[in-house]
Amino acid sequence: MTETVLITGCSSGIGRETAHAFLEDGWDVYATARNPADVEALGEAGANIASLDVTDEDDVERVVERMIDEEGRIDCLVNNAGYAQLGPVEDVPVESVEDQFAVNVFGVHRLTREVLPHMRQRQTGTIVNVSSVAGRLATPGMGIYNGSKFAVEGITDALRPEVAEYGIDAVLVEPGPVDTAFTERASSEIDGIERSDAYDALYSILDDTEAVGGGGPGSVHPREVAETILDAANLTDPAARYPVGQVAKVAMLGRFVPAKLRDKFYRLALSLVTKNPFGD
Repeated sequence: MTETVLITGCSSGIGRETAHAFLEDGWDVYATARNPADVEALGEAGANIASLDVTDEDDVERVVERMIDEEGRIDCLVNNAGYAQLGPVEDVPVESVEDQFAVNVFGVHRLTREVLPHMRQRQTGTIVNVSSVAGRLATPGMGIYNGSKFAVEGITDALRPEVAEYGIDAVLVEPGPVDTAFTERASSEIDGIERSDAYDALYSILDDTEAVGGGGPGSVHPREVAETILDAANLTDPAARYPVGQVAKVAMLGRFVPAKLRDKFYRLALSLVTKNPFGD
């Protein structure tokens, strides 16, 4: 019987490429996005498409019930939907923090709770949570996004041993910079906050979208992330986490640097932004 996968956030980037990768590998794919028009092309490619807002309990129940009715099984869930709320912690409004966690954390939890009973019943399944190097190493100006991804990492690390006895795997995929529209959404989110004048140097870095996200040196194509997700879904004994891209692998080493040294490095980087390198 053909294996089935439910993928969130398929409107572009990693989600879209992941849907294509699973289709090419012969899976029955349910590709979802908030706006079904964004996944019409995936429907033409052979995917089952559906509107799904991960913050809406009714949406989640409807899509999972549809899969069970039509396929009788859910072999893999890919929690990919997410975005980045950038900005200094002081400047980001509480409402924006709540929105960030509603998608990046509560959405992951909501989908996971909905599919687990079906996976436990069949004693098999894989849950792949798309995290980020930002879920392992915090950086100034990304604290709210870091917090959401740190939460996903903690939830997944706890989930993995909880469901192992039922033959279910829980996997983290942790990309570094990815060449997607991710940075465009991040830029729009930071444009929406009221900037104080206390963090001008930080804002000058955050406004450089290539420095913050995809498109710059070291960025990987979303297809590379998609293939990592597919590999994790196909393995009978996947690893706990998969960093994707050289930047992610190197950045992970930063976790072993003492916090005081990391903080000194960040302060130095910010100070260089505010100084004229020619001393004029």
